[in-house]
Amino acid sequence: MNTVLLLIILIPILEIYLFIKIGSQIGAFITISLIFITAIIGVYYARYEGLNTIRSGVSQLYKNQIPLFELMSGAALAIAALLLILPGFATDLLGFLIILPFTRRIIFNLFATNKKNEVHIKDDLIEGEYEDKDNENDKKL
Repeated sequence: MNTVLLLIILIPILEIYLFIKIGSQIGAFITISLIFITAIIGVYYARYEGLNTIRSGVSQLYKNQIPLFELMSGAALAIAALLLILPGFATDLLGFLIILPFTRRIIFNLFATNKKNEVHIKDDLIEGEYEDKDNENDKKL
């Protein structure tokens, strides 16, 4: 079965289960309030971390380095903000884990195939000679 289809089916089931279990323990009003509070706090914190990521990326550019981690962090923060806006406790937990800088580094290291933080670009120069074989057409002009 396709992984995306499986996630589309399992995530709402998990969220509904958590809503029922948590709602029965603390009450419906507090559960709904928690959903709104985590969404608001998460979006503001994602904005704050996003601005820090932009600042860090600009400083990397000033040092003539490729801001690879900052680009990945920006995409991860966008995904985290989306997860925090979606109602649910599991998506909120995952969103908060992605927003925190130290856990974001751990997650990146888990998914990274090449664990180098820097990309090295080689400036190789290839020299050669060429000969224009179409000289007769140039003389007609």
